[in-house]
Amino acid sequence: MKTNEILKIAVEALDSKKAADIQAIEVGDLTILTEYFVIANGTSSTHVRSLAEEVEFKLSQAGLEPHHIEGKATGWILLDYNEVIVHIFDKTSREFYGLDRIWSDGKPINLSEILTSPMEV
Repeated sequence: MKTNEILKIAVEALDSKKAADIQAIEVGDLTILTEYFVIANGTSSTHVRSLAEEVEFKLSQAGLEPHHIEGKATGWILLDYNEVIVHIFDKTSREFYGLDRIWSDGKPINLSEILTSPMEV
């Protein structure tokens, strides 16, 4: 599966479950870890888990299983699909860890054609 397809499926899954402030950042020129980070947040710990489960489900339906998952019992769940790493936070954890700020040297990806609901900031 192509990297942009993984990115699209992950973003659509997050959007379908009403994730807040979905961002994608191309970081391949800055790190060897991955090509893209997808960052989003949920409104509660239950919502965060639900978002992660939806991403996992939709990518599994497309034939892709995560390489690694971290933080299922915390305010930050990481789903590692090698070329795309999905970070799902509760709002407080997202503000505290500031991945958007830390990786601001990366290239932001315009998700307007993928997202169906207006992005919250």
